[in-house]
Amino acid sequence: MNSNTAAAPSAFESYVSDPAKPVPYLPRPIHIEGDEGETNWQTWLVSDQRDAAARTDVLSFATPALKDAVKISGEPVANLVASTSGTDGDFVVKLLDVYPDEVGREPKMGGYQLMISADILRGRYRDSFSNPKAIPADQKQVYRFALPTANHVFLPGHRIMVQVQSSWFPVYDRNPQSYVENIFFAKPADYRKATIKIFDGGSNASFVDLPVVRAAVAAP
Repeated sequence: MNSNTAAAPSAFESYVSDPAKPVPYLPRPIHIEGDEGETNWQTWLVSDQRDAAARTDVLSFATPALKDAVKISGEPVANLVASTSGTDGDFVVKLLDVYPDEVGREPKMGGYQLMISADILRGRYRDSFSNPKAIPADQKQVYRFALPTANHVFLPGHRIMVQVQSSWFPVYDRNPQSYVENIFFAKPADYRKATIKIFDGGSNASFVDLPVVRAAVAAP
């Protein structure tokens, strides 16, 4: 996939994650009730992700417009090769279906970024959930985790997008980005900005493994 930023010879994209300005799960202000009386919580999983994509602390990677339909069924698996200037951090990966800029009978869906599957991994648990440990600062680490099962067809003219960010507030609590034994007891001084690098070039590039369903070939 191509990044939404210019290709860099260093083969990585970077952003600064600030715990004081976390990425919200919905654009602010977040209302208790929507226009038709439904709570945002009931529909946020299918809300437009363009607001997140416009932030400087969210990376977006997208394919060109698809020429053929792509069907997936199963668990997408994120394989991030990343580093952080901190000693802990979160990695959120979102798989999106980006609609064409113009959708004939549904103009409101033009350019819509529909979330298909998404999840988070707290960096301290990258090797084991029972044995958390600090992240070595500014060193490449592999963060591999499965996203929720998805059954979806990306239609021709649509694009497949992956967004990467380091907060998803308040769905998940803010990470101090400095390692502490128990985040619930983190002190204000523990919450620090961190520079995150996502490596997207070379033999060890990050990727998302999609459970693509291949069309059956009829017997002659």
